[in-house]
Amino acid sequence: MVAGLLGSKVGMTQIYDAAGAEVPVTVVKVGPCAVLQVRTVAKDGYEAVQLGFGAKPRRLCSRSESGHVAGVLSGLVEKSVLSGGDGAFRFVREFRTEGGGAQPAVGDVLTAGEFAEVAHVDVTGVSKGRGFAGVMKRHNFGGVCASHGVKKVHRSGGSTGQSTDPGKVFKGTKMPGRYGGKRATVRRMKVVSVDADRNLLLIRGAVPGFSGGYVMVRPTNCY
Repeated sequence: MVAGLLGSKVGMTQIYDAAGAEVPVTVVKVGPCAVLQVRTVAKDGYEAVQLGFGAKPRRLCSRSESGHVAGVLSGLVEKSVLSGGDGAFRFVREFRTEGGGAQPAVGDVLTAGEFAEVAHVDVTGVSKGRGFAGVMKRHNFGGVCASHGVKKVHRSGGSTGQSTDPGKVFKGTKMPGRYGGKRATVRRMKVVSVDADRNLLLIRGAVPGFSGGYVMVRPTNCY
């Protein structure tokens, strides 16, 4: 079984199952992903496979990025993995493979067909950044009542500290601050359908990030 694939979030839609029930799904384009490097215990101290997704033009690549794929560049162009660019990849990540089966080789191309027999996946991405937000938006506070005597503080967080003893605000108190824009993982999401021809996964529910954002999809180990 493949350790995981890289992809991008296309967007959300809805389909209907065999019973006619409406199912909300997220369409994720996974692959084609090129195997750029295979980590081994003897050389690197751990086992992993490094994948690249999303072609990047040569003019936007650094010398290190171009050199990293130089050995397999011609083969990847022939396999249409770099059809949208001729330099490197926009999204490169590693998947640990300790205790897994046969390792892929450098230059191999992995597609959505690898998930044909996978029922549930874990999806990792960067959540939508919402900027600096107040406590009602960030922590679902109820706000201050709108009764007589309350003036211009309806969305405030209320009291945050104590009296003389201990006379401080404890660490971790829910307060306004930066909301979103962090790495997030949603576990054990159901794979509704796999379109191997177009490298699309239909996953039930919402995955982290905005439409067009990069995600990591791996078979779940949560049962």
